Amino acid sequence: MRLTLLDLDGSLPPQLPALRNARPWSEVASIDLRDLGPRLRLWSRDRTVRLARERLRSDDATPAIRLLGSGDFHHLAVLAMEQAREPITVVHLDNHPDWVRLAPRWHCGSWVNRALALAQVDRVITLGPCSDDLVRPGLKGGNIPALASGKLVLFPWRHEPSRLYHPIPDGAGHRYEAVFLSWRNLADGDLDEMLASILALIRTEAVWFSIDKDVLPEDEALTNWDQGQMPLAAVLRVIEFIGARKRVVGADICGEFSAAKHSNFFKRWEARMDQPERLGETQRLAQNERVNVALLCAIDEASRAC
Repeated sequence: MRLTLLDLDGSLPPQLPALRNARPWSEVASIDLRDLGPRLRLWSRDRTVRLARERLRSDDATPAIRLLGSGDFHHLAVLAMEQAREPITVVHLDNHPDWVRLAPRWHCGSWVNRALALAQVDRVITLGPCSDDLVRPGLKGGNIPALASGKLVLFPWRHEPSRLYHPIPDGAGHRYEAVFLSWRNLADGDLDEMLASILALIRTEAVWFSIDKDVLPEDEALTNWDQGQMPLAAVLRVIEFIGARKRVVGADICGEFSAAKHSNFFKRWEARMDQPERLGETQRLAQNERVNVALLCAIDEASRAC
């Protein structure tokens, strides 16, 4: 498997020696996107995304793992998924569902909708959210129609029922009853039994892991976003379990911490409203490198298992 670092915010180059030595990669590449980074961060116009797509054309072979830097760039994962040459199921691990329909089309909080629109994506299965995005999700622009259709399936790590003001069909990860969606929380049962149920939802032979480290608790990673409660050990077990039974054709990892100075007023406002202040916690950055190494080893091992 190949490894590619997308240098959008400077967070990944210091990790390169450790990441390069994590596994016997067929190739290690780094693509410089720092000049586009500020325009791509949080959200971007189509024109800038087209420029980024052109830069990534040289990295179009799969299977590969791509590291994206901050979770502010998670929407760039779709550019990599576009290159998949067969039907895939996206297994998405994140503290946020990233399914907001009211956001700009290329937004780190709406990229799942772009992935669902790709012809090669059969289904997105989101695992691990604990965030307030699931509090009254219909009023916050969540893609409830995709959830209702089964094209999107969501299993929180742990979340209370979500108020929803119109009924939808029950799904693998939720049940609708008396204006509430009751979630099937991963933390509430035996994880392997839950994963066996999730595996049955994967209709394709090929899978793609899309991982935002903000799914992890704050004592295991440092990110730009509010973080969840899913332990790293559980994330690694998801990769191991599914990867042993399906063919891993690609993966992307984000969730680094990097300070941003937005020149765009709306981006400054969004960051101030949605992101916690963590500038005094950068001594914990070494945790991210250790987590990345663990994730890379698990994904590469899984890619060889099937």
